[in-house]
Amino acid sequence: MTFDIKNEFYLNNEPFQIISGSIHYFRTVPEYWQDRLEKLKNMGCNTVETYIPWNFHEENRGEFRFDGMRDIERFIQLAKDLDLYMIIRPSPYICAEWEFGGLPAWLLKDRNMRLRCSYEPYINAVRDYYNVLIPKLVPYQIDRGGNIIMIQIENEYGYYGNDTGYLEFLRDTMRDLGITVPFATSDGPWNENIFKSGMVDGALPTGNFGSGAEWQFGQMKKFIAEDKPMMCMEFWNGWFDAWGEEHHTTSPEKAAAELDELLKRGSINFYMFEGGTNFGFMSGRNSGNKTCDVTSYDYDAPLTEDGRITEKYSAFKNIISKYRVINEVSFTTEIKRRGYGKISCTAKADLFSVLEKIAEPIHSVYPLTMEDIGQNYGYILYRTKLRPDEVMNDIYLEGASDRAQCYHNGDHVGTFFGDNIWSKIEIYEKSAGGYVQVLAENLGRENFGTGLENQRKGISGSIKVNDHRCYGMDIFPLPLSEDQIGKLDFDSGYSEGKPAFYKFEFEADELCDTFVDFDGFGKGNIFINGFNLGRFWDIGPQKTLYLPAPLLKHGNNTIIIFETEGKSSDSIVLTDEHDLG
Repeated sequence: MTFDIKNEFYLNNEPFQIISGSIHYFRTVPEYWQDRLEKLKNMGCNTVETYIPWNFHEENRGEFRFDGMRDIERFIQLAKDLDLYMIIRPSPYICAEWEFGGLPAWLLKDRNMRLRCSYEPYINAVRDYYNVLIPKLVPYQIDRGGNIIMIQIENEYGYYGNDTGYLEFLRDTMRDLGITVPFATSDGPWNENIFKSGMVDGALPTGNFGSGAEWQFGQMKKFIAEDKPMMCMEFWNGWFDAWGEEHHTTSPEKAAAELDELLKRGSINFYMFEGGTNFGFMSGRNSGNKTCDVTSYDYDAPLTEDGRITEKYSAFKNIISKYRVINEVSFTTEIKRRGYGKISCTAKADLFSVLEKIAEPIHSVYPLTMEDIGQNYGYILYRTKLRPDEVMNDIYLEGASDRAQCYHNGDHVGTFFGDNIWSKIEIYEKSAGGYVQVLAENLGRENFGTGLENQRKGISGSIKVNDHRCYGMDIFPLPLSEDQIGKLDFDSGYSEGKPAFYKFEFEADELCDTFVDFDGFGKGNIFINGFNLGRFWDIGPQKTLYLPAPLLKHGNNTIIIFETEGKSSDSIVLTDEHDLG
């Protein structure tokens, strides 16, 4: 089979309109991939698009994973079995409201790191990654009997830089490794300098936008050869949410009208068809935001976070039916929703009582960042000792990121966050000696903008008490990995008002999708049978976390909540209703 880009897209020498939808395999449990792909095809799409996040497959340098939720080949094959074509976006940077835009945190261990350009250490890291990843994609290209029709070189690069040599390196490296299908780039069409900076010879420029197709394509035609087709690589049919902000929605009627205008003029990729979930610590953070994106990546997409068909889905299907024949698809995955009810807390332990049981301290003269010690996500705790006669009057953190809670002998004395991250905190209940402890949280590295290189987490400067620097640190890594959560000893002790772990257990006689209502708790993360469901925060808008049935097991299930604000409840509720605000 062949796929060519001429004056139009051609599939086996016949004109072909791409009607694609984004499904991120890394945001959906693999047991539901088939269901989401069937529903995509049933809406009328002939193609599926996905990013490939580098940090999901090489979390630690040289350690590659392509199993379970990371099995991109299985996802591609499932799409092929459903006769869906694929657009793959494997660029080192993806944005996607994903932690660090998909870049691995270990890149920042190099204090001179320069990202998304021809800086040699960065280029070498990309090459090593591509040497593993790209050969996995090559056999699935359409000209080799597969279903991949197009590969994106970089993502919205015009917003970041103008290093054409870097784009040429990505293009040529993939060609050398066996990529033969056409290439594409994507940028915002409304700015000539941005759009042109993201272009490179040998790749079709495409646009990302959510409205005004006639005008947007008109702008693109100014920069693209007249004999090339128009495509919106990201039709924004919804939007994402950040903690402390409103829940965003777009009306089905408006989105459907925009879709109709777009399909009259070119090809499309819905961003998103199904958003999915930012499990664990993988939600991104947008430049300038004090908070990170919420755990849900529902995006107000045609398919909800938990895979339900919406009014927008039906409206889109009706529009698509004007442009191609849609054959109904049978859904083969049985998915049930259930509210398991109220579950009582069975055990609890505060962080300070279990700290040395779950984390091995690193000793250092001065604070080290997460990247310095090889930690990617989660929390990091710094502990330093005062002289027995020194009264703690104030505390100031040099180079703190993103949020840091300070304690003196286990008592909370202040939180550095947002507007006061660079302020001095005066201590009102003064005492002498003992330990100063700082619990720093990585809220998520920025996923968009030119500040990517300034995303080291923890404390990069110093802890200042009484206007002088403290030296001599015990540094405790708290990635809250499944292994670390498994070391918790709930008999260690508990004091109210401190960061703490809370344990809940329930029996499941039937495995169903459900939602964790965290009402009564302040801020932290929720774990089900060791798996990190994601962040919660009582500032909203999200009020429940999605818990897919495949993460449950028949019989006893354990939920552990790590809460940092000293706010808790004696029970939680597993409900059948999802509250996104």
